[in-house]
Amino acid sequence: MTARDWRAGELTMLVIALVLAVAALASVGFLADRLQQGLERDARRMIAADFVVRADHPVDPAFFDEAHALGLRTATTDIFPTMVSRITGAGAGDQALSNARLAAVKAVSSAYPLRGALRIAPRPDAPDRPADSIPPKGTVWVDAQLLETLHAKVGDTVQLGDRRFTIGAVITRELDRGFAFVNFSPRVMLRSDELASTGLLGYGSRVTYRLLVAGSDAAVARFAAFAHERVDGGKLRGVALESLQDGQPQVRETLDRAGHFLRLVALLTALLAAVAIAMAAHRYTRRHLDGCAVMRCLGSSERDLRTLVALEFAFVGLTGGGLGAALGYLGHFALLGLLGSLIAVALPPPSPLPALEGIGAGLVLLFGFSLPPLLPLTRVPPLRVLRREWAGQASAAWWAYAVGIALFGGLLVLAAGELKLGGIVAGGFALGLVVFAATARAALWLCARAARSEGGRRVAAGVGWRYALASLERRGWVGALQITALAIGLMCLLLIAMTRNDLVQGWRKSTPPDAPNEFLIDIQPDEQQAITDYLTAHGVANVSLEPMVRARLVSVDGKRVVPDAYKNDNARRLVDREFNLSYRSVLPDDNRISAGKWYGDTTRPEISIEAGLAKLLGLKVGDKLGFEVTGIPIEAPITSVRTLDWGSFKVNFFVLMPPAALKGLPTLFITSFYLPPARRSVLDGLIAAHPNVTAIDIAPILAQVQHVVDQVVGAVQFLFGFTLAAGLLVLYSALAGTRDERVRESALLRALGASHGQVRSVHAAEFAVVGALAGLMAAIGAQALAIVLATRVFDFHVDVDPWLFPAGIAAGIACAGVGGWLSLRRVLRRPAAQSLRDA
Repeated sequence: MTARDWRAGELTMLVIALVLAVAALASVGFLADRLQQGLERDARRMIAADFVVRADHPVDPAFFDEAHALGLRTATTDIFPTMVSRITGAGAGDQALSNARLAAVKAVSSAYPLRGALRIAPRPDAPDRPADSIPPKGTVWVDAQLLETLHAKVGDTVQLGDRRFTIGAVITRELDRGFAFVNFSPRVMLRSDELASTGLLGYGSRVTYRLLVAGSDAAVARFAAFAHERVDGGKLRGVALESLQDGQPQVRETLDRAGHFLRLVALLTALLAAVAIAMAAHRYTRRHLDGCAVMRCLGSSERDLRTLVALEFAFVGLTGGGLGAALGYLGHFALLGLLGSLIAVALPPPSPLPALEGIGAGLVLLFGFSLPPLLPLTRVPPLRVLRREWAGQASAAWWAYAVGIALFGGLLVLAAGELKLGGIVAGGFALGLVVFAATARAALWLCARAARSEGGRRVAAGVGWRYALASLERRGWVGALQITALAIGLMCLLLIAMTRNDLVQGWRKSTPPDAPNEFLIDIQPDEQQAITDYLTAHGVANVSLEPMVRARLVSVDGKRVVPDAYKNDNARRLVDREFNLSYRSVLPDDNRISAGKWYGDTTRPEISIEAGLAKLLGLKVGDKLGFEVTGIPIEAPITSVRTLDWGSFKVNFFVLMPPAALKGLPTLFITSFYLPPARRSVLDGLIAAHPNVTAIDIAPILAQVQHVVDQVVGAVQFLFGFTLAAGLLVLYSALAGTRDERVRESALLRALGASHGQVRSVHAAEFAVVGALAGLMAAIGAQALAIVLATRVFDFHVDVDPWLFPAGIAAGIACAGVGGWLSLRRVLRRPAAQSLRDA
């Protein structure tokens, strides 16, 4: 029977849907498995130690004392952004600074790294080797990116603060670099004992201090317990701990985020495959009822039929699952290539577990969504041979549908890797299915009722529209489910088209072309006038230096702020670090008051807070915030909430206060402006005169972020290929599902005297209604999903596209019309008697 069904094409859609679902799930599974193995294997090297204490202030000496008491080896790193310039000129008298660029400085102690090895090369194109020490005195090691931006080579001299260093080597691999904002800039590595001579560290310096420890597992475990007790129990602010289980949390967070989005796409493919499998199984059941009835007449029992069908579908499931797993294994190599530099470790070969999980997921999909339609085959009565009708088949397996949906929900949770994500996807799919089906059923009823009315008969003149609407209403929920399946498939296709065009382009256009691309930070109060005059003299108009005071949030309404009290990870990180406060009397031009009232000129301490921060921390007008600036307490109520556009890249602050409230506190200044790339050298002279000032060119940083996003989007687009195929399969399945019934109805119309033109008009009207309803719902769903993707994943704003709705309707009519014509074109050419016999 399996061989006969395969030759007849009965199993084609089932196998294709199964292969696509397993391939999508397995490709992501193989990628995640290799990443997990690689990160676990390289955990020590990824943090260059066994345990790390990280702080935004010098690490407490108690941690050093405890590590030494336990016999652990220690090392330190200090990481911060600053400017570096190349020294040009042949002689001592004509040397000058050139090409100042922002760099991520990393000062390391002599024992760094405690685990793994730094790799260096004598020049960018030369073979590299493990470094056997840290940079010698008077030298720095840099990466190839900095050599390129400075137009320098190994052996040249660079200026770093008050010191000059010789470039001694090129860094080719630094596993513990991480993905923090500062690390997007080129790396400069020097000795810790030479850092003080540069004069770069002072008040307001953004330094990340790290203590690295390594030793026996038992000693490290005791040190970890001590560190957690001191940090968690003592509630030390600005201190974080990294262990082997964390294994470079920035890398894990980035890869986890990309992995979750890839899993979402794979789950979308599985969802579409489930719909296609259910519809294909439904058609399979209808076409095998007569054969099973004959087998019952010849003595087969229900148990025999159940065994027969189960064996056939088990064979189909194992075959399709194996093919899907093989395709997924090949596909994960494409994902690795598309993700590129996001994966900085040499990955081990995958385990067989993802293949087994993929095949298991395929079997769950197959039996979970084919079992309910197949149950009537095992219960068909012998009387079916004489009477083709069987009223009990439509409601025979509601419990089987419940089991299938429960199994599929469990599969979604398993494939998503977490209960929350899987639950959201499963709940969203169930809600969309119910809403689409109910909307389609209501729309069909309204259309049929309108067509039967006096005005409707005049509008829907002729046999075509009236019979089409009556036929759709007569099929009831079957027609509604057909429209729902079409809508789901079209929604995915529209979403695929929008993702690359609208979402990615919207992200790239979120920054205005004339937005500031240069930031100057760490400007001392006595440098304000000189820097303003310099920029004005070199054509930078309307220079405005904004004050900035670094403070830590310590209380809300008199209650001490504890990071662990916030459930949101971003909120915990935000309150655990220092804030940048500012003061001014006038509301900034691009800010708007959304709640409360702007304080204006006043000598009373008040706070105007940014709306996003207020929402994240659960703050409102009237709450009293307490800050601490270098040990000096400041307390003030929130009197207004501001909305602003961070995408403008103008200088903005989370918290603004009146000038009198922050008078006399340590203050630095910051400014931003637009500078054409061709005039970037204007800043070289400014940095030479003010080496403590840091100039941040955000164009390379944005380019690096865009590169990361493009890599993830490229991987998503690859998986969307599986989704596209599954969507097309759903479209075909939805139209083919009622083909036999349409053939019988067409033959009856022709037998009753309808012409070929009238029969064609009936089908054209029916496909137009089905396609229009499906297209409209698909457009609404695709637009909603696009907005969710933009705000939740890509983090930018997308406007509602009014053209998407007529485009969706047109696409639905076109797909339904073309698919219907392809499935019925031969029917109209055959005699009505032959069509009735075949039906």
